Order: sequence, then C-alpha cells, then structure tokens
Amino acid sequence: MSIPFYVSPEQLMQDKAEYARKGISRGRSIVALEYEKGILLVAENPSSLSKIGEIYDRIAFAGVGKFSEFDQLRKIGVRFCDVRGYQYSREDVRAKALANAYSQAIGDVFTQQMKPLEVEVIVAEVGDPRFIGHEENAMYRVQYDGTISDHRGYCGIGGTVERIEGYLKEHYREGLPLGDAARLGVAALVTASNGAARMAAERLEVCTLDRERGDRKFRRATAEEVRAILG
Repeated sequence: MSIPFYVSPEQLMQDKAEYARKGISRGRSIVALEYEKGILLVAENPSSLSKIGEIYDRIAFAGVGKFSEFDQLRKIGVRFCDVRGYQYSREDVRAKALANAYSQAIGDVFTQQMKPLEVEVIVAEVGDPRFIGHEENAMYRVQYDGTISDHRGYCGIGGTVERIEGYLKEHYREGLPLGDAARLGVAALVTASNGAARMAAERLEVCTLDRERGDRKFRRATAEEVRAILG
C-alpha cells in the first residue's frame, strides 16, 4: 500500500500565492486616481484587449493578470449589477456589494481549487450627490486570494504595486484637474519595473467616471484625447 503524498496546508497556500503572484507580475499595472470630477483609471496597454471596462451606471472595473480570467470576472460583474438593479433599483447597485461578491468568488477558488486565479481587480464607483449615502467616491482592490481593501485618493494593482503606490503617496494631492491626474498616473506607471521610459498615447488605456456626465458616468478616451489630456 503506497503512502499518499502529504503537503501541509500552510505550504499549499504559500505555493498557490506564489503561483498567483508570478502570473500577476507578468501583467502591466493599473492606477486609479480620484480627480476633481470623479475617478480616473490609467493602464499601460499596447494590446487591443481592454483591461478597463464599464460595469454599471457609476461603476468601473479594472483587472491585471490573466486576461481570460479577469474578463470573465468583468462579465460576471455586469450580470450581478444588472440583476440587482432589476430586483431593486439602479441606485441600489453599489461597488461595495460587487467587490464583496468578487472577494468571495476569488477567495473560494483560492482555497478550494488546485489552481488559483491569476488576477487582481479594482472596482471603482463615482459619488453622486443626488443620492443620499452615495455622495463619496469608492475604490476597492481585490487580490488573488480574495483579500479586499478600500482606498481613498488612489489605488494600484499589478506586480509592482508597492513602487507605484509609494510614488503616488509622495506626489498625490486632492482635487487634481484631469490633466494633472493623468500625468501623475502615467508617471506612476513609469516607475514600474516593466514600464518604459516614456509611454505613447497609443499604449495607454485611459477611462474616467465623470460625475458631471448623464446617467452613465463611464467614458473611454481615444488616443487623440489622451494626447490632449496629457498636454
């Protein structure tokens, strides 16, 4: 009778975490910043595949890591918000509930499956003064093991997030105009070890959640608009 191979739970979780971190580190980082009119999301993305997308009226999603996995999470988030908005009202759809759902789903895969998801995501919601309790912006980061954290001012995801957030901690200030926030976000991405010395507008994915827009706050900037924003 053969003796089954034994791996301690602690070692198994460490191996899963290391596997997920390596996969995420191969992707390029993303930065989310609060600016004077809402929330700005900036990613270095030379591919035509979008890393940032709209989830609902005031909610955006950004993901790094394995594209097929975080894009599936984005689609799940769209369905989650659509159902919640239909069952209750559109004003009841909140980023916090979506981030908690992502945290549970990603955490379940990490603990129960052999292969963890190689993803980190940001769920961002722009505040709307028309609705009580919805006035403030909200940003949540969900990591590969389901760990969730809320952020004020700025948030980063990706393999070099420590360097990026260190740069933002030093240079970020509240109430930045869109152009200044965009230049700060790009400068933070350049600090990443996988960043280039300069980033052309064609290599950047820039999206905003603008509270001054109509019911749908999300907007994706074209390459020409990115060049104009960056000055």
